[in-house]
Amino acid sequence: MDDEVSPAPPRAVHFVGAGPGAADLLTVRAARMLAEAEVVLYPGSYLDADVLANCSPAAELVDTEDLDLDAIVEHLIGGYRAGRQIVRLVSGDPSVYSAVSEQIRRLDAAGVPCAVTPGVPAYAAAAARVGRELTVPLVAQSVVLTRTQQRSTAMPETESLKAFAATHSTLVVHLAITRTRELMAELEPEYGPDCPVVVVYRVSQPQEQVLRGRVSDIADAVDAAGLRQAAVILVGRALAGRPDPEAGQSHLYDPARDRCAKRTEGLR
Repeated sequence: MDDEVSPAPPRAVHFVGAGPGAADLLTVRAARMLAEAEVVLYPGSYLDADVLANCSPAAELVDTEDLDLDAIVEHLIGGYRAGRQIVRLVSGDPSVYSAVSEQIRRLDAAGVPCAVTPGVPAYAAAAARVGRELTVPLVAQSVVLTRTQQRSTAMPETESLKAFAATHSTLVVHLAITRTRELMAELEPEYGPDCPVVVVYRVSQPQEQVLRGRVSDIADAVDAAGLRQAAVILVGRALAGRPDPEAGQSHLYDPARDRCAKRTEGLR
């Protein structure tokens, strides 16, 4: 496809997923790239400072918290044209709510090559923190990653929270912690007041907080904790206590599955 990012040449602008914040949840590749980088742009509001310990002492570190997109891209283009190795750290994984697409478009227009390195997404770290699988047989087999609109980018008309709620999938809601009460009011007709909800603030970081509740009461817990940013909200029946072993089992591991037939399929 014409709009795909081609494999990066030896020198490029590298967008690197920093994971949920903990230094030991960086990928091995990300840690190596940070050690080799000469310029590192990082999101100071969402990143544990220990992550930057992987950087060379000689590297230029640029906190992007107070920079707009134009200023960030200016650093990326300027560093590349100066012959320096650039890493643009993004929180979590670059595939979700990272604004990477906007930056890549501008780099393409400037003739600057780039590449993307994945990271551990915050929602996956949150699910791991509470010991829950988000897809449980006969409970939920889909996960919806979404957000709500307030003082942020407009949501497409076809992506209403009501439409997603009708699927009864496990919902992962980003960038919505200040609207938790309104969010739960929208979800209650489909999920019910007793549906489990988990909120994780700064998952994997020293300031981490985990709030457990239900659609009917989680907003009170969020208000009491004073959470205003850097939190992910998980909603769905898959988050309930340890599931009943008789409720449903994966077909992959079902004792009744004919494994001999599966092994011989390639020999026919």
